[in-house]
Amino acid sequence: MNTKLDIAKINTDTFKQFVQDHLEGDPALLFMRLRDKVNFDLSLAINQIEARRKALKKLPNWSGNFDLFFPSGLSVEQASSEETAEFKSELVKGETMNDLTGGFGVDTYFLSRNFKKATYCERNEELVDIFRYNMEVLDEHKFRIQQGDGIEILRGTSEIFDLIFVDPARRGGQNQKLYKLSDCEPDIVANWELIRSKTRSVLVKASPMMDIKQSLQELPDIQQVWVVSVKNEVKEVLLFWEKDKKIDEIAIHCVDLRPEGRQEFDFSFEKEASAESTFSEVKSYIIEPMAGILKAGGFKYFGQEYGLKKLHPNSHLYTTDGYLEGIPGRVFELISELHQPKKELKSLFPKGQVNVIARNFALSAEEIKNKFRLKDGGNDFLICTKVGEKYRFFHCRKML
Repeated sequence: MNTKLDIAKINTDTFKQFVQDHLEGDPALLFMRLRDKVNFDLSLAINQIEARRKALKKLPNWSGNFDLFFPSGLSVEQASSEETAEFKSELVKGETMNDLTGGFGVDTYFLSRNFKKATYCERNEELVDIFRYNMEVLDEHKFRIQQGDGIEILRGTSEIFDLIFVDPARRGGQNQKLYKLSDCEPDIVANWELIRSKTRSVLVKASPMMDIKQSLQELPDIQQVWVVSVKNEVKEVLLFWEKDKKIDEIAIHCVDLRPEGRQEFDFSFEKEASAESTFSEVKSYIIEPMAGILKAGGFKYFGQEYGLKKLHPNSHLYTTDGYLEGIPGRVFELISELHQPKKELKSLFPKGQVNVIARNFALSAEEIKNKFRLKDGGNDFLICTKVGEKYRFFHCRKML
């Protein structure tokens, strides 16, 4: 925006009440019906409504605080969730920290809890103004707020921080292929030595689409990696470096944040390389490792650690006769195998409701649902996978 926002003047009691009262309203209809009938900027109010809707699930506390001001939808989409930001805050502590890519400021705010002073850097003037305003609302006064390129601000300071946090964004179009840190802005690969010279530790937040092994080649001396999921969906990959810390192996931590508690699994690429898989027919239970393990590539070590047999080298599904409580993944009890799926599915699920999972199968889950006229729902699962050289269908119920 070219015009500087005076948020204190915009975010009046009337403005806030309107946003709160119309969260469920249709933005286009609101604008058509009320554009000449309110004494505030209706477009900004509708922007607030749309941004809060987008943030409702991942930022429930901030979304419910109508004293706070939200940026455009894209900045909200790129922000961390409260869950993942709070998790990151548990990993670090010290006297001073610097967030080189402040954005909406969710990570800055949560990370700063364990620091006495925090620096927030951001190039976008509007985001800087919003962060400054929101921190005043939250009565947080530990922040030094600097507008500009975080790398250049860092280059110009003599201060040594206890932590530098950086969340590089991918340049150009967003597609679903794995990509490298050097494809991102700021280019932390080119500036890695500068960043390390100004701090005692670095925490890098990367996209789930980041190639982990490639990133470890690009950033020398990373000591720990966290693959962070929420309800079994990978949200972030975190890379951590700490000065003067010597390690034998890079520790890979897979964490799934769930309402009922966390699931965790640790390994290293060396342990994965030396682990061996064993294979078996389907037994009483089928296990799918949590998404973070699949992202990180801990396939063989996972099976070895829990004494599981794989169904096929490429399926990443496992089986066992004994129920394993607390295993980091989804556990399904085998009910039956379907030898004539078209006929048996109609008999088992007359309404066509069954959750479909396809792993290493000739058809995708969507293609299977279309072929047999199925829809997801209920407690039953149809697991379609390859065992040996055959494609097979298993009726299961989820245990965990």
